[in-house]
Amino acid sequence: MSQEDNADKKTSTENFADIFRTFGQAISEIFNDPELKEKAKKFTDATAESAKTFGSRFKDEDVKDKFRDVGKAAEDFGKSVADCFKKEKGK
Repeated sequence: MSQEDNADKKTSTENFADIFRTFGQAISEIFNDPELKEKAKKFTDATAESAKTFGSRFKDEDVKDKFRDVGKAAEDFGKSVADCFKKEKGK
């Protein structure tokens, strides 16, 4: 992998922060509520800052195990939402 590829690749910490930023933005748009948008922005900003602080822990085995659980929960949620859309489309 070239140095440019490495520079373009996000760190785990950046990806972690992006998850919360994207989630907060999606929720605020779904509910289209200005107050919720502001709260989501504050939440994502705080989470992104926290991610920087705890990024060094991503290599700890107990943290890896917890994130596997988080990944599984996110995968289950994604499948549930996709199934919901499939059912709606089939009506």
